[in-house]
Amino acid sequence: MAIQYSKKVVRHFLNPKFFGKIEKPDGIGKEGNIQCGDIMTLYLKIDKKSDKIKEIKFETLGCAAAVASSDIICEMVKGRTVKQAQEIKFEEILKKLGVLPPIKIHCSVLATKALKKAIKNYQNKKRKTKQQKV
Repeated sequence: MAIQYSKKVVRHFLNPKFFGKIEKPDGIGKEGNIQCGDIMTLYLKIDKKSDKIKEIKFETLGCAAAVASSDIICEMVKGRTVKQAQEIKFEEILKKLGVLPPIKIHCSVLATKALKKAIKNYQNKKRKTKQQKV
């Protein structure tokens, strides 16, 4: 049985805008699913004064839904504050992408988890830096 993707999913899969790696990122989040084999890594650069995400990129090994979910979450959070980005739910990704087949919904969940891990990584680094200055 062939999986049907929306035109938007196919577009983000074939031409991802945010694919790549950030050198010396402020935060890195990695998430994977052993059952399907999808692995996502998100990289963040944060403006320290405004706490806004000024750059975000991803590296994803996975299906079209995994790549599209990674790309769309990057599009959604670039320019937002870290706090605003943390509040993104997987349902928002689904809405932006059109519809994912039920068997592929987990890809949008992976993307939100990778983002939350990247933010947590950034916050932990920030905390350590503050402690070292004291």
